Amino acid sequence: MKVNGRSIAKDILAQVREKVAEMERAPHVRAIVVAPSAATESYLRIKERRAKDAGMTFEVVRLPDDAATGAAIAAVEAPGADALIVQLPLPPEMDTGAVLDSIPRELDADILSLAARTAYAAEDPDALLPPVVAALEEILTRTNVSVEGKRAVVIGNGWLVGAPAARWLRRNGAQVDVLTREDADFSTLADADIVVCGAGSPRVVRPELIKKGVVLIDAGTSESGGQMVGDVDPACAELASVFTPVPGGVGPIAVACLFRNALELVERKRLQTR
Repeated sequence: MKVNGRSIAKDILAQVREKVAEMERAPHVRAIVVAPSAATESYLRIKERRAKDAGMTFEVVRLPDDAATGAAIAAVEAPGADALIVQLPLPPEMDTGAVLDSIPRELDADILSLAARTAYAAEDPDALLPPVVAALEEILTRTNVSVEGKRAVVIGNGWLVGAPAARWLRRNGAQVDVLTREDADFSTLADADIVVCGAGSPRVVRPELIKKGVVLIDAGTSESGGQMVGDVDPACAELASVFTPVPGGVGPIAVACLFRNALELVERKRLQTR
């Protein structure tokens, strides 16, 4: 089964929009960007469109290419936003950690700050799922895949995809092995029931490495030959029971889950002020 991420995202955003329509005003999402690349601009345009689909307003704050860390933190701390996004990557001379950690947890829909990530890792009942993890959960739920007792392999150990995905899989009863793109031995893939990729290595997972019926969740993206490709060779789709293409798989769902998180933050704030 090839997952249609755009269709799932449309469904999620419609649900969000329905709830937003009942509010006195539309939630305001602010995105902060510094020295954007062409790819970054593309991601921002996508988020702006999806925010509209969710019934939310979307503000892009563009800082000068040579902006200091303090300027980015000041943009984060400026009042008026219901949810905040810092569009990565930031310039290398900027202290990315300091900027991300300045995002208040109650505004952190993207789960970028250390406070939000720590809450998720600690299984805080109030912690939101990182958008990619929420997309993983959404896909597995909609395709009736149970994680309990399954052998899972996560490729990549980054804090945006690999580490939180591995944590979610373990939390839900899977036996998890984590590989990095530097690992030469991918033999454990042969026994995996579920493979989640977030390495950003073009087509590192090939048909001869996997078994028939495997669930392949590809959250890795990179550029190859001028095209966006995933970590999984598209030929693997013939063997997989569930397959997420790149583009059009995990990405659109993760963006939709980002705005669903933003709605959750707004609803929590509204409850607290009653």
